[in-house]
Amino acid sequence: MSKEFYESKERRILLAMRKTLSKIIKDLTPTDATVEYPLKTGTVEDIKVCLSLIATREKELADQAGISPSMPRFIDEQDEVDTNVVSIDSLRNK
Repeated sequence: MSKEFYESKERRILLAMRKTLSKIIKDLTPTDATVEYPLKTGTVEDIKVCLSLIATREKELADQAGISPSMPRFIDEQDEVDTNVVSIDSLRNK
């Protein structure tokens, strides 16, 4: 993996912005469902756009550095490995 990618100023800025926006959203989200959300709908949409732009640029930087994105996986998710599964019935007929 490219050391320059992880140490780049742009990547560090994007990471800080993404974390800060996420923390703001978390801090402002009411724990009680009866409490009104303090941000206006337009502000929420603007934050979503910002996070989307950050994610897009992070992907571009990773692609430029030749780093494949690693996505989190669920424990019950199947691997995308090519397998040669043979039906037991097809073996019995031979």
